[in-house]
Amino acid sequence: MPVAPPRPKGPHLNALRAFEAAARLGSFTAAAEELCVTPGAITQHVKALEAWANAPLFTRGARGVQPTALALDLLPGFSAAFDQLGAAVHRLRAGAAPEQIAIATLPSVAQLWLPRRLEALRHALPDLSVSVTALEQPPNLTREQFDLSVFFCEGPPPAGAMVLRKGRIFPVCAPQVAASLTTPADLAQVTLLHDATWTDDWDLWLSAQGLGPAAAIRGQSYSLFAVALEEARRGAGVLMSHETLVEALLDSGDLIRPFPQSVAPDRHLVLDPAPDFTRRSVFADIRTRFLAEQPFS
Repeated sequence: MPVAPPRPKGPHLNALRAFEAAARLGSFTAAAEELCVTPGAITQHVKALEAWANAPLFTRGARGVQPTALALDLLPGFSAAFDQLGAAVHRLRAGAAPEQIAIATLPSVAQLWLPRRLEALRHALPDLSVSVTALEQPPNLTREQFDLSVFFCEGPPPAGAMVLRKGRIFPVCAPQVAASLTTPADLAQVTLLHDATWTDDWDLWLSAQGLGPAAAIRGQSYSLFAVALEEARRGAGVLMSHETLVEALLDSGDLIRPFPQSVAPDRHLVLDPAPDFTRRSVFADIRTRFLAEQPFS
């Protein structure tokens, strides 16, 4: 009778993903963040791959890990392979559900800027289904299953991305707080509200007005910009705001600008499409609605 010996097994796909991410990023911790697993899981996957290959792929030290010469030699091929796999999955999603798109964005953008644009988009394309995921960092659009990302970008935007809004920052507060403010120097007498993501914005604006650093002035810090904004609306203090995120509250009068001065940091709101998404018929409508200063006009 024929003999059917067991075929040798290759390494697990998750182990290959962990290796590629760790080698590309030079860190098990960074790889874990990108792949949404624990650093311990990355460690175990890499160990399993090293055991299968019977060769070390990283050197471990007190300051972290370093890819070996073998790992660096293998990395371009693995990166290209996972990029191709991601592109194939994108094409599968687009072909199977052409009227569905997935957007990744910052929590503050999802709460404060995106809803009006999505409403305008629904009016223009009623059959389009849009899902939104709030993330703290931009995703890898080549591999992760998002069609678009909308994030603030420091410096030049990525290749293929477009600037939706130029960055501009200025203080905002409730009308009752503004009544006690005549000049920027009066800020020393009130509570400053700080966003934990953009920690230098108060210093940047105060320095432009010829004043000292914000660290010398009593303040409160918030990890979510939307929470800081709500505190400002309720009269808790003065918030250094991003024009993009406070338009609606300024229009309604819930918040006002106590001073006309603004500063333009090298930070802009950027729309980044996944590879090939610009070829889909819905992209032109999305771009138009997201670029519109008045989305309902």
